[in-house]
Amino acid sequence: MLSNNQIATVIERIEKMEDEKAAVALDISEIYKGAKGNGLDVKILKKIVAMRKKPQHEREREQTILDLYLAAVEGFEKTPLGEYAACVEIEV
Repeated sequence: MLSNNQIATVIERIEKMEDEKAAVALDISEIYKGAKGNGLDVKILKKIVAMRKKPQHEREREQTILDLYLAAVEGFEKTPLGEYAACVEIEV
């Protein structure tokens, strides 16, 4: 059984790490704000960050399934979403 002092120490360590986590989250938020201010698409940046966390084989598997599902949507290009996607210019 842990002593009260040991329990308090564990709680204090967790609280300290939670504070540090909040500070890092704020820093990341500021980076995204700066990127947006420079004309970057934050939504896309977040997708890229999430993708890079995954192993290559998992990314390839997801892309294959996405391509398969898109191909299964008959006449996708003729839908309002498909027409919009075809005419949108992506700025880099």
